[in-house]
Amino acid sequence: MQKTSISESVIRRLPRYYRFLSALECIGTERISSKELAKQLGLTASQIRQDLNCFGEFGQQGYGYNVSALRKQLKIIIGLEDKRSAIIVGAGNLGKVIAANIDFASFGFYLSGIFDIDREICGKKIAGFTVRHMEELPLFCKNEKPLVAVLCIPEEAAQEISDNLIGLGIKGFWNFSHCYLNADPDIAQVENVHLGDSLMTLSYRMSKEK
Repeated sequence: MQKTSISESVIRRLPRYYRFLSALECIGTERISSKELAKQLGLTASQIRQDLNCFGEFGQQGYGYNVSALRKQLKIIIGLEDKRSAIIVGAGNLGKVIAANIDFASFGFYLSGIFDIDREICGKKIAGFTVRHMEELPLFCKNEKPLVAVLCIPEEAAQEISDNLIGLGIKGFWNFSHCYLNADPDIAQVENVHLGDSLMTLSYRMSKEK
């Protein structure tokens, strides 16, 4: 039984566990110990056991974890078996890359529409979807009921557009707008993605090597 409150740090480690277990399953590994997992992931065995214990008892003393069984359980826990409708708002360079290269189905979502405010872009095809104008969003949301919006829009427009989308039934945001969105977590979940932060982290680590 999942505990009522899971820390953000635990949640952010779950995809790492899932990806690594998926790779192990692909090469035919049947079981692995928390110590071996820790060594490969740069964590401690105790940390891994504590993280997984938040969701149930998966390992056996003296045996470790069954790779396939644990991967399947994590797939359920993360929600990858769910199929949530997603839309992309902003069909510029980043929106195009995300539409063309992200396998939404592998992550529990499916892309159902792409929108932009630029009429020169609207009507064009991206990843098999005809870009629609933002004016069509209310009717689209009423009919198709998407739950997630991928925001690839200018920073100054992000908060207003996200507020409007919440009013149209959007429950989650994958936000690339460089704006930290504010949303009531009881109404909508937000994942703010700042690509530059990752590059700055690399810069910091390299600067310490001098």
